[in-house]
Amino acid sequence: MIRYAAPGRINLIGEHTDYNLGFALPIALPERTVVTYAPDDGAALVVRSDQEDGDVSIPLDTAPGDVGGWAGYVAGVIWALHTEGLRVRGGTMSIVSDVEMGSGVSSSAALECAVIGALTTGADVRLDRIELARLAQRAENDYVGAPTGMLDQLASLCGEPRKALMIDFREPTVEPVAFDPDAADVALLLINSRAPHQHAGGEYASRRASCERAAADLGVASLREVQDRGVAVLAGVADPVDARRARHILTDNRRVLDVVAALKDSDFTTIGQLFNASQASMREDFEITTEHIDLIADTAVAAGALGARMTGGGFGGCVIALAPAAKSDHIADAIRRAVADGGYNAPTIVRTNAGAGAHLLR
Repeated sequence: MIRYAAPGRINLIGEHTDYNLGFALPIALPERTVVTYAPDDGAALVVRSDQEDGDVSIPLDTAPGDVGGWAGYVAGVIWALHTEGLRVRGGTMSIVSDVEMGSGVSSSAALECAVIGALTTGADVRLDRIELARLAQRAENDYVGAPTGMLDQLASLCGEPRKALMIDFREPTVEPVAFDPDAADVALLLINSRAPHQHAGGEYASRRASCERAAADLGVASLREVQDRGVAVLAGVADPVDARRARHILTDNRRVLDVVAALKDSDFTTIGQLFNASQASMREDFEITTEHIDLIADTAVAAGALGARMTGGGFGGCVIALAPAAKSDHIADAIRRAVADGGYNAPTIVRTNAGAGAHLLR
């Protein structure tokens, strides 16, 4: 019997930069998905989830289109491993999770990474974590059909307690960076708007296509290639909307580097200001926030937070805020009141921290 755990994640800063081969700074969360796997030499994997009814039998020769819903992420991992010529064993697998689905903390990557960890352990396949992330991303992109970058999988696989992960997606490389706001009497608040978002939706794909058009107008393969030339280079982008989308990518990449620099001095005041600038960029240039999300972020700052921004792919999900610990309850109460006055669902607000990445439990 194999038990493998993988966490959800939040991204501190650097949104939609992953598929543009830029920079991002996620953390793994304490919440995790755990799979229990009993391998055998059969031709199928039978899976069940504590959040769904019934079993799903996935043939080991599955192909895109065969399996949908939550089980599609499991099937996608099987398919990605199989297409690489790697051994996959059948058997039974049960899944339990406290990573909330649809809230922007990447429950899908937690599931993929727990599954790929269990399957490779069961077949004695040894791959480094970046290669595991690449395969898990392929499962989500090419089997499930969500055009995400590799941020979620890398964060889930490589997370460390009290560390953020400075990811350079061009290589890719992952560098742990000390991140312990609690030691500076600063609280990291995770505010779930209770407005679900869907990565497979057309808006996410349209943002990616816009970035690709901007890069093509500039004669480069990705926006990363013009990062050092500054936003003035975007005068060469034909469509003004594409230029705004690209401006968000270039400026958020810069903000990631600035947050990493500020963390070396535990300068959470500067980091809060960078959160606010990123939120404005996502709202005005990338246009992936909502009135609901903007209300939460703006209220947090008005109530005394050092900074607040949406985290994740957009159009719902979660906001993160850095708050002086002594003011965190006041800020949370202000958010609850503002959200109620706005007629939205009551949010959930928790103080969170950077947790461990995916690992074998036994």
